[in-house]
Amino acid sequence: MSGAAQPPRAVVLLSGGLDSATVLALAREAGRETFCLSIAYGQRHRAELDAARRVARAAGAARHEIVELDIGRLLTGERGSALTDPSIPVPTSGHGAGIPVTYVPARNTIMLSLALGWAEVLGAREIHFGANAVDYSGYPDCRPEFVAAFQALADNATRASVEGETLRVIAPLIAMSKARIIHEGSRLGVDFALTVSCYQADADGRACGACESCRLRRDGFAAAGVPDPTRYA
Repeated sequence: MSGAAQPPRAVVLLSGGLDSATVLALAREAGRETFCLSIAYGQRHRAELDAARRVARAAGAARHEIVELDIGRLLTGERGSALTDPSIPVPTSGHGAGIPVTYVPARNTIMLSLALGWAEVLGAREIHFGANAVDYSGYPDCRPEFVAAFQALADNATRASVEGETLRVIAPLIAMSKARIIHEGSRLGVDFALTVSCYQADADGRACGACESCRLRRDGFAAAGVPDPTRYA
């Protein structure tokens, strides 16, 4: 008598914020065995990695890996990122037109590439990540066009694709408002108190309350009518 079929595997990019926590919960609801990947890329808000550990553990992920990849060393100077270069202030009054200084060049491309490689090794056929193009900061690598472009790359760059297997890139939050994301997470029992979204959270994970990520999070909870569990410094 054969054993029970194993659930399909999925790699989930897990930042430790409320979006990726909701993505993980959605993958679990879909019956996926989840393998979580977080990247220590030299971000000033490393408290999000502690949050990722908490979220993965609470969700019952099969495995959680944190990869050290300090791309921040390359992202300093005038055209660098405020999330990796301490000399660039994190904006606290909106960023106006254009791409904000909190954009981290190539971050999602690098993260998805690592997830793609791990997915092949695991035999996973899905990569889930929390890109959002509604309530977001205008990052170019959070748009549907980017997701479609990376899907095209995955279709042409992997042994799995050459051998006839489809490896799907799934961004379930891409068209959701922050309020809807919070509703979905709440429905699935996500403990948002475990998450950290702030661009300059302190070592204990307390939020500044002033950066754009804090504003989007706070406004999302208000619009959703859900109590905000965020701890502020």
